[in-house]
Amino acid sequence: MKRDELLAYLNGLLKPDAFNDYAPNGLQVEGTETVTRIVTGVTACQALLDMAVRWQADMVLVHHGYFWKSEPVTLTGMKGWRIRTLMQHDINLVAYHLPLDAHVELGNNAQLGKLWELHDITPDDDSLVRLGRLPAAVPLEEFVLTVERTLGRAPLHLPGGPERVQIVAWCSGAAQGYIDRAADWGADVYVSGEVSEQTTHQARELGIHYLAAGHHATERVGVQALGEHLQAVFPELKVRFVDIPNPV
Repeated sequence: MKRDELLAYLNGLLKPDAFNDYAPNGLQVEGTETVTRIVTGVTACQALLDMAVRWQADMVLVHHGYFWKSEPVTLTGMKGWRIRTLMQHDINLVAYHLPLDAHVELGNNAQLGKLWELHDITPDDDSLVRLGRLPAAVPLEEFVLTVERTLGRAPLHLPGGPERVQIVAWCSGAAQGYIDRAADWGADVYVSGEVSEQTTHQARELGIHYLAAGHHATERVGVQALGEHLQAVFPELKVRFVDIPNPV
């Protein structure tokens, strides 16, 4: 299909203009005008680009693209190699950051809620931090095992909450800074991707458990769901998710 038709669909679905983001959303590097093969992944690292070249992809669709506000604008070194790979092979790079965290059905946070079988989720809009309930209170260790099983890695647990948990707050990626909001909402446990030194003290003093479940691990689910959605809506496309392991 035509690249611009696909981009129009994605922008209509994810509504990037509604977000004040840290990087441009949508098309970041322009390639071929016709798209039949799409590689999806979390981050547009060189390993993902190499897989896209090997698979003869026309588009790479990711959560973490390029041109972040804090990064140098020059196309040198690692950044230059990546851009060169895309342009030499006429591959489009498309990225959606906050829109793919927040989407009410396909977003990282919506998908995490489904994985953990949480109910009564609020807010039910495109906010980033979510609050939900387990069907019944369970020992904290049982919920930790659920997170480990669904994400494929053991989370780092910073204790501070009750022995049994039912109310869960979560936000994918590097959202440890929202722990105070989770505590204000009455959560027993808050899950995000990364951790800071002060998070230990916040968990203890706010009376809430914190689980650092991995930035990469908590953000695989959104781009996977988006790729599956595109495959269902546009059967003429071939979409392949490629997971480049990342322990962070």
